[in-house]
Amino acid sequence: MSEETVISFDQKGLIPAVVQDADTGEVLVLAWMNRESIAHSYATGHVTFWSRSRNELWEKGATSGNWLNLVSIHKNCEANSFLVRARPVGPTCHTGNTSCYYREFDPATDLP
Repeated sequence: MSEETVISFDQKGLIPAVVQDADTGEVLVLAWMNRESIAHSYATGHVTFWSRSRNELWEKGATSGNWLNLVSIHKNCEANSFLVRARPVGPTCHTGNTSCYYREFDPATDLP
């Protein structure tokens, strides 16, 4: 395998994953994946992350029913991040919004 094909996980064994709606192209969420969550995603067909706060697998939709059905996973040119294409069933954000990116950043008010 060439260096460009081997995934580069961080020191905690994680890789950032941007999730995109496979049909609309809308960015839905940024989360983290590890080897276990990647394998679980392919095995179940549901996008699964690694929860850094709970230190456990997080199968999106297992509690809420708002699944992210896996379409494909793409790696970037440096193999250090993923673009996950999925078909959402229900809202992705815990707030009930379609995307976690529903608020526009305002540098005048959003910087400390």
